[in-house]
Amino acid sequence: MISREKLAKLNEREQQTFYARNPKSRAAFERADHLFGKVPMTWMNKKAGGFPIYLDRASGNRIWDIDGNEYIDFALGDTGAMAGHSAPAVVEAITHRVKDLGGLTTMLPTEDAEWVAKNLTERFGMAKWSFSLTATDANRWAIRLVRAITGKPKILFNAYCYHGSVDEALIVVGPDGEGMSRPGNVGSPVDVTQTSRVAEFNDLEGLERQLKNGDVAAVLMEPALTNIGIVLPEPGYLEGVRELTRKYDALLIIDETHTFSAGYGGMTMRDHLEPDVFVIGKAIAGGIPTGTYGLSAHLAEKILSRTDLDLVDMGGVGGTLAGNPLQVAAMRATLEKILTQDNFKYMIDLATVFTDGVNELFEKYNLPWSINQLGARAEYRFAKPYPKTGTDAFHAADPELEDYLHVYLANRGIMLTPFHNMALMCPTTTLADVEKHHEVFEAAIKELVAG
Repeated sequence: MISREKLAKLNEREQQTFYARNPKSRAAFERADHLFGKVPMTWMNKKAGGFPIYLDRASGNRIWDIDGNEYIDFALGDTGAMAGHSAPAVVEAITHRVKDLGGLTTMLPTEDAEWVAKNLTERFGMAKWSFSLTATDANRWAIRLVRAITGKPKILFNAYCYHGSVDEALIVVGPDGEGMSRPGNVGSPVDVTQTSRVAEFNDLEGLERQLKNGDVAAVLMEPALTNIGIVLPEPGYLEGVRELTRKYDALLIIDETHTFSAGYGGMTMRDHLEPDVFVIGKAIAGGIPTGTYGLSAHLAEKILSRTDLDLVDMGGVGGTLAGNPLQVAAMRATLEKILTQDNFKYMIDLATVFTDGVNELFEKYNLPWSINQLGARAEYRFAKPYPKTGTDAFHAADPELEDYLHVYLANRGIMLTPFHNMALMCPTTTLADVEKHHEVFEAAIKELVAG
């Protein structure tokens, strides 16, 4: 249906437009000779336009670049800014901590920390909490704890899951049905199959086959895959995972760093999940780096009863800057005043309008594409029906088509997540913003299918 020759020509045209719109960003990128990969963090090189757009300022769901272009931001820092950029309540809390109170990092607790932990318990059900600077750190520390308490060496993941840059997680299901290193895995310390096992998401049979080996300390999973499209759980799948982990004496770690978009208490509250360990990061501090892991009452008691474990200073579990006063103040402001039940309802309702509108366009132009929604976020994939496993979602990618749509939208003031086709709502996103996206998205589709 889609001419690849036409797509290549449209891509070339949009690239030229992108260059013309962003001369200052292009020049800044070309001057960045002292940065590895010319960017402060290598993921910033994941861009469709040939160079990244350079930020001037941001507010709510709006971004302005150094060329003066304004964008409706549906990327929101790939979830990190789900509360909106520089939300006033977070700015006030940060300013008070920095200007009035001082002490940005002190290795001393503040009373805000207990408020945050109590709120996290109300949302996600875990009894005890510990803070980190990223969800990657929280996952690493959780892995060390579950290995220590179970005596088992391996962690089981879903193929094409996302748990930050955790070495053990970079495993996928190979052609023979067993684990292999994920494509693009760089500098792994050991063969990933020595530390990990893997099963496809939505595949209980495959999960049980791996658990039967008896060497899995824990299953670490997202309750819906989020970094390879949004792969939703089939009915009964999550309940089946919990049953199998208990049957084979493996702990269950649920990472809701991205699936928190599902609502006030993420999928854990919404779907009555029962993890032993819970991990979340990114969005809960309004943009200030953060992560945290929570332990069930039973597991926390079991760990604390182990007098042979050095839990005060166990190697690799903890960090000097984690739980610092600035981070904790930002978490409290975000959880108390921004990512509230009312705001989640608004964001989810708006994402439903977004999803319905995109679906209507797919049907109108008879495109074999589909879109999934997870609370306040939605993402389309170039397949119909939507893939049900990470591997199928991976194979449904179309980099050339993705680049065209990303650059086309960016050239007209719409920003999607650079890593994938994800749109996220925040409390300041409006219906008019969603309608503007649909208008531009339809124009991009029309040019693609014309003739």
